[in-house]
Amino acid sequence: MKIGIITVSDRASQGIYEDLSGKAIIDTLNGYLTSPWEEVYVVIPDEQDIIEATMIKMADKQDCSLIVTTGGTGPSKRDVTPEATEAVCNRMMPGFGELMRQESLKFVPTAILSRQTAGLRNETLIVNLPGKPKSIRECLDAVFPAIPYCLDLMERPFMKCDEKVIKVFRPKAK
Repeated sequence: MKIGIITVSDRASQGIYEDLSGKAIIDTLNGYLTSPWEEVYVVIPDEQDIIEATMIKMADKQDCSLIVTTGGTGPSKRDVTPEATEAVCNRMMPGFGELMRQESLKFVPTAILSRQTAGLRNETLIVNLPGKPKSIRECLDAVFPAIPYCLDLMERPFMKCDEKVIKVFRPKAK
């Protein structure tokens, strides 16, 4: 299985600072997953056309089953990751953003400013996460239990997880 990780950050893409957020996603997924997976990882600037092109390439050309983004979900003018996600998706999955904001509100009152979302581009699930490494883990812990079953429903490769680390939900077979 291929999983795309996109860090959206002007400064990290210019090398002004190290991308800790993308690495936090990779570390978290390595902890969750026991099935083999390949990362497709990029750091790009906050430019909607670049974000869209990167998502399209990962979904359509590189066959990523899941794309996880970090950054660009706030209210500033340069934060356009949700708009890029909506532009490339065939269908939106608003429950992901709703749950992530609800979870983040347990830690910071400014979570209501976050515009995380998720959607489907054909057979690829795209999930937008916040930009802070601590928030990434909090949000992934909340939404990840639904991701393997979502990918099952889209007939993507089976995602096996370490149940001691993350308990995923799959309905019982009849």
